Amino acid sequence: MATRLLIAEDEPSILESLVFILGREGYDIVTARDGQDALDRLKEADAPGLVILDVMLPTLSGFDVLKAVRADPALAAVPVLMLTAKGQARDRQMAEQMGASVFIAKPFSNQDVVRAARQLAAP
Repeated sequence: MATRLLIAEDEPSILESLVFILGREGYDIVTARDGQDALDRLKEADAPGLVILDVMLPTLSGFDVLKAVRADPALAAVPVLMLTAKGQARDRQMAEQMGASVFIAKPFSNQDVVRAARQLAAP
């Protein structure tokens, strides 16, 4: 059975690209376009084994979602790959302190995202 992945990204072209490259790798993909939707999907019975989370999301930021995930005992162990257009060291440091598994700055290479997904959750 393929690993289920949640991709939370509000930029349609980036979301489409991620769905394509990771779907091609054999992952079962669920998407969310805002932070609240991401949290709702994480709490479903068939929760994902990996979350790819944009920092800048509507309703709740990626940092807010990450904080909620790490505070929930049922979700705390789920690996989270953070994506951000902000290449600032402060964002990376904040993500790491909050428990992000991997942090990748946009623009990213497809290969980097696929490699990180494979590392965090095998299909």
